Amino acid sequence: MKLTLFRNATARVEYAGQHFVMDPYLAAAFSRPTYSGKSLNPGVELPCTPQQVLEGAEFALISHLHSDHFDPAARELLAKDLPILCQPQDAGKLAEIGFTSLHPVADRLEWRGLTVTRVAGQHGTGKVLDDMGEVSGFIWQAADEPTVYWVGDSILTDTVRDAILHYRPQVILTHSCGAVWGPERTLILMDAGQTAEVCRLAPQSTVAAIHMEAVDHATVSRAELRAHASAEGISPERLLIPADGETLIF
Repeated sequence: MKLTLFRNATARVEYAGQHFVMDPYLAAAFSRPTYSGKSLNPGVELPCTPQQVLEGAEFALISHLHSDHFDPAARELLAKDLPILCQPQDAGKLAEIGFTSLHPVADRLEWRGLTVTRVAGQHGTGKVLDDMGEVSGFIWQAADEPTVYWVGDSILTDTVRDAILHYRPQVILTHSCGAVWGPERTLILMDAGQTAEVCRLAPQSTVAAIHMEAVDHATVSRAELRAHASAEGISPERLLIPADGETLIF
């Protein structure tokens, strides 16, 4: 497996002979609205052109339709007949905007030699869940490849813990910027403490923290996450924190 992180949760993956793109967020820096009032988004440019992000993608895997995971630029640039794997509740809206090859993952989907399993996420707690709506993570499995759990936009919940313990993934992708929402600043993505807990929960796994340093409601930087992990005795080999444009090979 090879994963190239571009920005936020946007990545291109090579897995079991397939090439796919995750959560395309392709807007120019500071061209989209603020989430917290601090800054326009995204806070950094892509390390390449949007077209290069999509180059060679045979399908897209979209965790949910929040604007930092599937934005107007992605809607315009993705071919309307590109196969899209998504959570079932997003298929109707994707069809409405013209996408014609939709493959909802209700529970498990066999796709071109891959098994893709959906795991429900929880994008916060309490009242903010009305704003956040439903989100999903996905587990990928294939012969001669590591099992991968992309947790997606979720805090650490019992559902996430159970998936880690049940599937024992070799690779876990966490969204770890500690984003917060609303006047109460409710945590809606894993922070440094929850990311460290994932590492402790899954000693057999390599954890890669993405969704970092791209949106203005984040509260944890890459340097802060690394410092916290080091203080917890978690090595850089156990917790990867890739830079934008970096490629990881598992």
